[in-house]
Amino acid sequence: MHLTFHPLFSLLLLILFIRTNQCFSSSSYSSQTLVLPLKTRITPTDNSGHRPTDKLHFHHNVTLTVTLTVGTPPQNISMVIDTGSELSWLRCNRTSNPNPVNNFDPTLSSSYSPIPCSSPTCRTRTRDFLIPASCDSDKLCHATLSYADASSSEGNLAAEIFHIGNSTNNSSLVFGCMGSVSGSDPEEDSKTTGLLGMNRGSLSFISQMGFPKFSYCISGTDDFPGFLLLGDSNFTWLTPLNYTPLIRISTPLPYFDRVAYTVQLTGIKVNGKLLPIPKSVLVPDHTGAGQTMVDSGTQFTFLLGPVYTALRTEFLNQTNGTLTVYDEPDFVFQGTMDLCYLISPFRIRTGILHRLPSVSLVFEGAEIAVSGQPLLYRVPHLTVGNDSVYCFTFGNSDLMGMEAYVIGHHHQQNMWIEFDLQRSRIGLAPVQCDVSGQRLGIGS
Repeated sequence: MHLTFHPLFSLLLLILFIRTNQCFSSSSYSSQTLVLPLKTRITPTDNSGHRPTDKLHFHHNVTLTVTLTVGTPPQNISMVIDTGSELSWLRCNRTSNPNPVNNFDPTLSSSYSPIPCSSPTCRTRTRDFLIPASCDSDKLCHATLSYADASSSEGNLAAEIFHIGNSTNNSSLVFGCMGSVSGSDPEEDSKTTGLLGMNRGSLSFISQMGFPKFSYCISGTDDFPGFLLLGDSNFTWLTPLNYTPLIRISTPLPYFDRVAYTVQLTGIKVNGKLLPIPKSVLVPDHTGAGQTMVDSGTQFTFLLGPVYTALRTEFLNQTNGTLTVYDEPDFVFQGTMDLCYLISPFRIRTGILHRLPSVSLVFEGAEIAVSGQPLLYRVPHLTVGNDSVYCFTFGNSDLMGMEAYVIGHHHQQNMWIEFDLQRSRIGLAPVQCDVSGQRLGIGS
């Protein structure tokens, strides 16, 4: 799921730079392992510090991007990595475009090949697109992609050579050459140069490149943000992973994403207390609503209304007398998070965040435990007296109009998360990402 929302506040970008000295001679990377370190960059934002008088619009604060070279001769391109999307796409411009920075120009590439709408690729491999592929006036395969933040991209399917790092391998991949990219913020739209689809669909980057597995580990710190690993992760030093199976439903359902990384959420615990949530609420219904997706394209975690309410109530009860609620009924952070607190700088310095009750997301065979700082998120530029406003980092899917549970990467910090496509499962293990990075030769 691509939830890339335009920033109203400080935007932290985790930039992935490929660093590898390996060379490849085949189109498949099934036997190779690539390590991609993360790097942080802070984008300046509005410093007015005014107090909002209405609900803040939902937006995405953190994106994962990778720098690749595309075409012949190669052109440098930056792409957002999204495990919730299938089709990779680039913002395409022709030479006449006055603002070609970091965009892909197909007219300068001898290896660019548009895909006709009569081709099997257009007719059969686009079946999981939310909006069916169509035929444009030039009889080329036309794709329109829409996302949860109401942004969209539109253009033609094509085949092109993607170069990874210093590889000599020339892999021709199907992608979208998008002439139109639109959202709520034109200035931010211009900075979006492409997206690298990483889900289980046949046209995703992972599927086309033939990687059997990939993993990532996000530390959440500026010193060493983490890394992405493409390929196998059978390291003797790695903590054994707990695996949970990926859920598949072959029948097309209106609210079920068949190519997402879907797992079975079986319960939620607050400080070890299992919430009284009916199991029926946690499984997809006959329409497909209620699936649980693990998504790198979403920052926070979102739960369907009844489950969110149960978690919110219990967390509120367990912090009663410890934290002061921000009692502003019209304030809903990013339009989905309505449990916020007033916390003074002194209480932050004396470790109040580390004394919060933990929240554990329990899956079949594994769980993700969230504790300490990741449980609350400081609202930038909003203060009440000497206090800052911190909001609970679980949101209400109902307020987004989304019929699913989504586990965002903010709650995956210091977890080794492996996507095993061969065995259709996800592996989880708590680790220190900076230490793991050092073992991989990319830490400080």
